[in-house]
Amino acid sequence: MQDEPTTTELIKAVADFLRSEITPVIKGHNAFKLRVGINALDLVTRQLALAESSDAAEVARLKQLLGADGTLMELNRTLSDKIASGEVDLTTPGLPEHLWQTTLDKLAVDQPNYASYKRESGT
Repeated sequence: MQDEPTTTELIKAVADFLRSEITPVIKGHNAFKLRVGINALDLVTRQLALAESSDAAEVARLKQLLGADGTLMELNRTLSDKIASGEVDLTTPGLPEHLWQTTLDKLAVDQPNYASYKRESGT
């Protein structure tokens, strides 16, 4: 394990540098590509901060919902198969809440400025 700065701090520092120092002097298509790169760095920072806890919460909800154990991928595959077969649907207790919370958790990482996400999450 490395000491300070953390991985998140390093990524954020690079994104902030690019945003404040480089973006103002880049024009045209390169400015667009720079913004895409900055957005990718911001996304990675959010993934590092949020993904582990949201994945753990999703696994816990899936285990309870399905009454099964497994990895996140395995549990999601099982849920998908059960939905496809009609064994599970939106009348299944806990499913709508699970799907809603999973969606909000993914939006927190991917699109935290999305207007509907902000409205629903209260941020």
